Amino acid sequence: MPAYVIVRAEVTDPERFKRYQQLATASVEKFGGRFLVRGGSMVTLEGSWDCPRMVVVEFPSLDQVKSWYRSPDYQQAIEARKGAAIFHMVALEGNTMELGPAR
Repeated sequence: MPAYVIVRAEVTDPERFKRYQQLATASVEKFGGRFLVRGGSMVTLEGSWDCPRMVVVEFPSLDQVKSWYRSPDYQQAIEARKGAAIFHMVALEGNTMELGPAR
């Protein structure tokens, strides 16, 4: 079952953040992940979303997400990110059930 990493990010040092992006991208690809959303315009439809940047990454499974996150490659990216951004990150399994019509 696919799994998704969702990141709410605030980049505080764009120049230093570039190194994180390079390392993170390589590590995501190495673990079979692919970026679905990486920044872009955002419209709040309900509630309060004070978020300058969102990222969504798809992986083949939640186990693969855990392996990626704990890998030396991504840990190196995390070190590079320190002082360059504030992250809030979650991972969740995708739902393979078909959804019925909206009611």
